[in-house]
Amino acid sequence: MGPLQLCLLILTALLGPTALQGAATCVSPPPDLSSSVFVFPRESQNAHVQVTTKLEKPLNNFTVCLKSYTDLTRPYSLFSYATRKQSNEILLFKPKPGQYDLNVGNQVLSFTVPEILGGAQHVCVSWESSTGIVSFWFNGNPWPRKGLQKGYTVGVPASILLGQDQDSFGGGFDAKQSFVGEISSVYMWDTGISSGEVVSAMYDTPVQTPIFGWKNFPYKIVGEVYLKP
Repeated sequence: MGPLQLCLLILTALLGPTALQGAATCVSPPPDLSSSVFVFPRESQNAHVQVTTKLEKPLNNFTVCLKSYTDLTRPYSLFSYATRKQSNEILLFKPKPGQYDLNVGNQVLSFTVPEILGGAQHVCVSWESSTGIVSFWFNGNPWPRKGLQKGYTVGVPASILLGQDQDSFGGGFDAKQSFVGEISSVYMWDTGISSGEVVSAMYDTPVQTPIFGWKNFPYKIVGEVYLKP
């Protein structure tokens, strides 16, 4: 019996068979994707995964972690967080092998990493408004910290996508910046995290409860993207 069916059974037992005709409802929890990956099989003008979490409060801190597996050498977007005022509110972008770019409020910061093709890459990036400090981890290892957008606030509501770069709220895609390959282990927090917690996220055993994460990932697939083991 699934959690939704169990909830319905409990409501009926507690409130009677008429409970489900009134205001009492059960909401199915987001799925656990721990043993799965999103596969983006080809270059596309529209294929992406929409994260359906609705953020209610602006962000003064955030951390984003994810794992990707691709042999692309052209630019591509991994994680795009857009508002109606700012399409590059948060953007994790890879312009070329050996470099990751983080945009916060349309200002960009770059991190140089080893050029690795043929292997999965796990990255985490954390930003805090009070200092502007950005922390970056590549395959569990911390990189020298840098800074941008001190005092900035990341807005809401947000359109959060995997695999495309939004040039407008929920759209404005460029096929030549689309992701091709596999994405998994996606997490977002409204706090910073430690290096130990980064390693935990790599293995889908997060210490802090995220806004959304791979064990409770609310999503909608648009276009040709597949969820596979």
